[in-house]
Amino acid sequence: MTSNASATNATKGARARAREEVTAAIKSEARRQLAAEGAAKLSLRAVARELGMVSSALYRYFPSRDDLLTALIIDAYDSLGSVAETAHADVAGEEPLQRWTVICEAVRGWALERPHEYALIYGSPVPGYSAPDSTVRAAARVGQLLIDVVRDAHQGRGVAVQPLPGGLRGEGERIAADLAPDLPPAVITAMVAAWAQLFGLVSFEVFGQYNRLVEDRSAFFSHAVRQLADGVGLLPQS
Repeated sequence: MTSNASATNATKGARARAREEVTAAIKSEARRQLAAEGAAKLSLRAVARELGMVSSALYRYFPSRDDLLTALIIDAYDSLGSVAETAHADVAGEEPLQRWTVICEAVRGWALERPHEYALIYGSPVPGYSAPDSTVRAAARVGQLLIDVVRDAHQGRGVAVQPLPGGLRGEGERIAADLAPDLPPAVITAMVAAWAQLFGLVSFEVFGQYNRLVEDRSAFFSHAVRQLADGVGLLPQS
């Protein structure tokens, strides 16, 4: 490699690192504003002002508020997914019920530590914003992990799920075809319901709905998670 080529590559590398640093700074300031003002009030101009940038410079990184929101949403989903996957990796060889519980506890722990990011992805919709398809993969990480646990249980000792009523059979077949064609419709339908209930439990705690109602929230959550496991048919350890 010639010296000119080396210098060119070094310059490109320095520019890439500089862009990454500025992008990270923009996101960090945006998260600070989310915590202070909420997603609906996120402003590119305000972010630029706090960073000492002109708005036109920031637009080279994020052309619109929606682009910045999308990046923050993907980051939040990926952060949550990574925490759940790391927790699950520590118990990957254990019984499905324990794996299920560990994943759910990891979700709760992440949400309590990062409530504003949780609110961004599971709170009220941001007025005027519609999440693009690019968020789907990241958003599905926790759900896919739970499906994997249920799949392993189904292929192993089996699961105990009630059959679907006739009126829901067609919908169950459609959901199964979309999410997990190798699982019976009754199983994947129960899985989707449990997924929704898991985030309902977490949302109630994060958003203060348990105030003056549930005091020992850790014990309450653990019990509820076990009920969710029963709902998807995970058999207790022998």
